[in-house]
Amino acid sequence: MKKHSMTIRGRRLAYLDEGEGPVLLLGHSYLWDSAMWAPQLDALKGHYRCIVPELWGHGESDAAPEGGLTLASLARDHLALLDGLGIEAFTLIGLSIGGMWGLELAQLAGSRLRALVLMDTFVGLEPQIPCQRYLGMLAMIEQAGAIPAPVIEQVAPLFFAHQPEPALLADFKARLAAWPADKLAAMVAVGRSFVTRSDRMEWLEDLTCSTLVMTGSEDKARPVLEGYLMAEARGCRFIEIPGAGHIATLEQPAAVNRALRHFLDECHQG
Repeated sequence: MKKHSMTIRGRRLAYLDEGEGPVLLLGHSYLWDSAMWAPQLDALKGHYRCIVPELWGHGESDAAPEGGLTLASLARDHLALLDGLGIEAFTLIGLSIGGMWGLELAQLAGSRLRALVLMDTFVGLEPQIPCQRYLGMLAMIEQAGAIPAPVIEQVAPLFFAHQPEPALLADFKARLAAWPADKLAAMVAVGRSFVTRSDRMEWLEDLTCSTLVMTGSEDKARPVLEGYLMAEARGCRFIEIPGAGHIATLEQPAAVNRALRHFLDECHQG
């Protein structure tokens, strides 16, 4: 798939733009890129226009712009992308950090946001113990100027089910080990932006757009309970995806695609 780019705050933000129809903005997980949405693009681009940006320091996007990086600034950057493309109304599908900056974007976009899907994410505070562990890992990466092998061995399994597909796990570990040195600072900054995030659970209560929450039944990073809590706060449907870990889009693509197609078709019918 051909990637495009747009200059935002002086840096090049890479993105995919596939299909035609109502616009979907898909936000990928931390430490991944647009490729984690490949099965969904194949399933959806025949009916929807899918915009898939890549986070600063991830994929083919540049390192982060000057001036700091927060979930709020990520939301503004993605809204700037939509504005630059002349897109008014859209549906947001955000997984992991994609759901976290996605809720910030929902606040900014107002009635432009037609519907929202929160996948394998949590918009409350990061629990204290994992928060300290993640900050420690980020400090190690920053000091080493690379992602050390022990950190890779700790981090990689968090993204998959308890018995992950060996090829998926091996490929992910290899990509972490080969992370470009000139993008490490941006990757660390993106990580700190969500690990130290503010509690936005109350924002869910204020949403007026159609909303769906989905979590993999074996997600270690974002347990099912967190998905239930968000769905309860929003008063919307919750779907537990059997056999899926954090990157449910790749581990159980058929189940994810069915759920998305059903929800999106309901939202856009007529």
